[in-house]
Amino acid sequence: MDPTCSSESIYNLIPSDWKEPPQPPRYVSIFKTAVKEDMQKFKTTMKTMGPPKVEVPSPKDFLKKHSKEKTLPPKKKFDRNEPKKPSVPLRTDHPVMGVQSGKNFIHTNAADVIMGVAKKPKPIFVDKRTGDKHDLEPSGLVPKYINKKDYGITPEYICKRNEEVKKAQEEYDKYIQENLRKAAMKRLSDEEREAVLQGLKKNWEEVHKESQSLSVFIDSIPKKIRKQKLEEEMKQLEHDIGVIEKHKIIYIANK
Repeated sequence: MDPTCSSESIYNLIPSDWKEPPQPPRYVSIFKTAVKEDMQKFKTTMKTMGPPKVEVPSPKDFLKKHSKEKTLPPKKKFDRNEPKKPSVPLRTDHPVMGVQSGKNFIHTNAADVIMGVAKKPKPIFVDKRTGDKHDLEPSGLVPKYINKKDYGITPEYICKRNEEVKKAQEEYDKYIQENLRKAAMKRLSDEEREAVLQGLKKNWEEVHKESQSLSVFIDSIPKKIRKQKLEEEMKQLEHDIGVIEKHKIIYIANK
């Protein structure tokens, strides 16, 4: 059943001629149009906010005491005999008029433009499609250092240091040779070193083979002593082989 048709409905309490009060008009600023025009006038899409890096002031340019005070010009000694300024022209004096030049400024300017050297544009770069312009030379994109006369040349201090290192190495080698001569040391050749290395490896294989041939059960003292002796020999041979492989130059004492 429709509630509006019942006599006891709450909707019957509302007067039939009642109307909602009108809403007050919304406030609109008188400068709204001017602000919109200014925003559209000075607005640029994708506009940058200036250079990416601002030059930092030097620490040497600090504010000094009395640096912002106005300085007066130095005092001059008054001299009565000093010449005065030229006098003001009289009212009856008239300037020279009617003087005309026979120079043709149109032809002169045209000749200067034709014979003059064209001015080269300043190199610039733009980082974005509608961004600000920047000077190309201080940006670091121009290869300036490769055009220097000393580009690619080893600095003098490095050459001097290399000479000192070379000299120190020569002195050290001379000192070693002198000590070896005094100690009567002999240097093994590459063939002798290789022969000694192969002999040590062959001995290790023989000791290893003998160790593998021992019985599995070590149940007596002589077997334990034999096994321990073979292990010590293998360990010593492995140490000698490692020393010879590690060092390319080997000295031995002459007998």
